[in-house]
Amino acid sequence: MAIYLPSAAEEEQLALDELTPREIVAELDKHVIGQKDAKRAVAIALRNRMRRQKLAPDLAEEILPKNILMIGPTGVGKTEIARRLAKLANSPFLKVEASKFTEVGYVGRDVESMVRDLVEIAIDGVREEKLGDVADKAELNAEERLLDILLPPTPAPRPEPGATAGGVVIDGSTALAEPSSSSSASRTREKLRQQLREGKLDERMVEIDVRERNFPSFEIISNQGVEEMDVNIKDMLPNIFGQRTKKRKMKVNEAFEYLIQEEEQRLIDMDHVTRIAIDRVENSGIVFLDEIDKIAGREGGHGPDVSREGVQRDILPIVEGTTVNTRYGMVRTDHILFIAAGAFHVSKPSDLIPELQGRFPIRVELRSLTMEDFVRILTEPKSSLVKQYTALLDTEGVKLDFTPEALEEVARFAFRVNENTENIGARRLHTIMERVLDELSFDAPEKKGQQYTVDADYVRKMLTDIVKDQDLSRYIL
Repeated sequence: MAIYLPSAAEEEQLALDELTPREIVAELDKHVIGQKDAKRAVAIALRNRMRRQKLAPDLAEEILPKNILMIGPTGVGKTEIARRLAKLANSPFLKVEASKFTEVGYVGRDVESMVRDLVEIAIDGVREEKLGDVADKAELNAEERLLDILLPPTPAPRPEPGATAGGVVIDGSTALAEPSSSSSASRTREKLRQQLREGKLDERMVEIDVRERNFPSFEIISNQGVEEMDVNIKDMLPNIFGQRTKKRKMKVNEAFEYLIQEEEQRLIDMDHVTRIAIDRVENSGIVFLDEIDKIAGREGGHGPDVSREGVQRDILPIVEGTTVNTRYGMVRTDHILFIAAGAFHVSKPSDLIPELQGRFPIRVELRSLTMEDFVRILTEPKSSLVKQYTALLDTEGVKLDFTPEALEEVARFAFRVNENTENIGARRLHTIMERVLDELSFDAPEKKGQQYTVDADYVRKMLTDIVKDQDLSRYIL
């Protein structure tokens, strides 16, 4: 069941509910080239989440997500597909390498840490969304506090009984008339407010109270890792030592930013944020478990294989569905979508333990990229490499144009180097483009106002010598 924030929940839910699997694939096509099978699989998984939220609660509880195993070489779009899917669904997303949980010779991270990290990401995401709701009020409150510092209110002296103020006799029971100085103080305050908003006071120094962050150091002696202890020292310390503050001098604009942050934290209801974040994690969280092939045991292997199988058995309950204790409360993993990925050059999916294989019923194979794919990657995505480099040099006042023949030449070089050395997929294009634009990028500040056209001859001039030297290309390209 997808969880949405109240702020724009109806609009987001309507838009997401209207997305058919075909439309989800079309959205992913804007960022990732090719890999139709993988896009279809994740689109169906996302659509099933939308379908599930329309069911009766008792039936919805029984419907578990169908986890996906992506098989394919590096640089073909596995991570990007999962990341773009999470962004499209407004879901908490975590990418974690399975190899982090073990290394030969020492114990890896606690596997439950992936759920804790996902909760932290969700908390940060919800807090950022809530900041938009309180931003205006926080700014006004910070402005008032800053004006109090710049122009401290002067308490009116208490008159003696029988004295007169503004023609009103004061006998202890009669109300005081407003002091004549209050109107002038109010006018002064409004003048300061105007100057503050216009930035005329930015360089003035003020002294404000800031929270002390230097706490006494101490050592924890335990036979468990800090993650397993599930304690948060940052949260404990203020309770132990109190919220100490200290005076600090800073410029008005810096003080204003600091006070805004303080007010934002004060205005946000963190209990409400936590509840929303945990619901999001439990019902729409996505964990991308990369390099799953690195923990697959190899036939006839010895030693480290025992560790690999142990990590698989540790991951199994998280994927199956368990309850993880986090500092924000208990989190169930039953309805988190797990997308595992690996190249499986040495091992194969059947080398995983049967229980873990069974938890990834959908398997899709991503193919290696062709030269035509490289050309499309350079131009078609919303933030393609050509658009990125053109925009970067445009900040220097340099206009950059690529001819179609130049892009084909870049793609051809990238494809050839991938074939002759290691196949790193689309990542090779970054290396090739950097080498092609090396001189232009270096000289750009001195070439302001000029226009350059990168053609096929220029690409060949920059790359031919390196590609010819196989040993050199292994290091440079």
